[in-house]
Amino acid sequence: MPLVKICGITRVEDADQAAADGADFLGLNFWPGSKRRVTPETAAPLVVAARAMSATVQLVGLFVDQSEGEITGIANAVGLDLVQLHGDEPPSLVAALTTRGLRVWKAHAVMGPEDIDGLAAWPADAHLLDAPSPGRGGSGKTFDWALAEAAVAAGHRVVLAGGLTPANVAEAVARVRPYAVDVASGVESAPGVKDAAKVRAFLEAARPSTRPR
Repeated sequence: MPLVKICGITRVEDADQAAADGADFLGLNFWPGSKRRVTPETAAPLVVAARAMSATVQLVGLFVDQSEGEITGIANAVGLDLVQLHGDEPPSLVAALTTRGLRVWKAHAVMGPEDIDGLAAWPADAHLLDAPSPGRGGSGKTFDWALAEAAVAAGHRVVLAGGLTPANVAEAVARVRPYAVDVASGVESAPGVKDAAKVRAFLEAARPSTRPR
């Protein structure tokens, strides 16, 4: 049964509700180019709301080609559990952040088998596999799940993203058997605005044996 990440949280009520319904991870996007961007100041109440509702929810900060200093500064200021690198960061940055005690997920735009072959170069806690997008994720498009299956078969810890919705996540989980699934636009009514019913439906479909309380 996979873990579930609800990404692109921008509102306190969405952080509260997703944590209460059993999301394992909440994603906060610190990339200035994102439609779902938060700052350390606007993220602080989201973290407080999530942690007040769940003792186990983990907060993931998303960064795109930002410096080691900026990433670690925000992670420490906000109290992030993980950082997710969604740009063209080199393996050396993943290693440096890990040395600083941070858990790192590296996101990869997957187009072909060569992208799976190259995963071992990054010393990441997990690899987030997504569809290619000029917006660095959040495209709402799926990619060939056979490539994700190959990554899992090769022994990689895979976070499956890209076009997942309440309607297709159960099939994705059954086929790929990922460590976690990640959703943003698939549970929204507008960018950064989560639809409570869709969030609950996604959690239910991804983990059918666990009903939200």
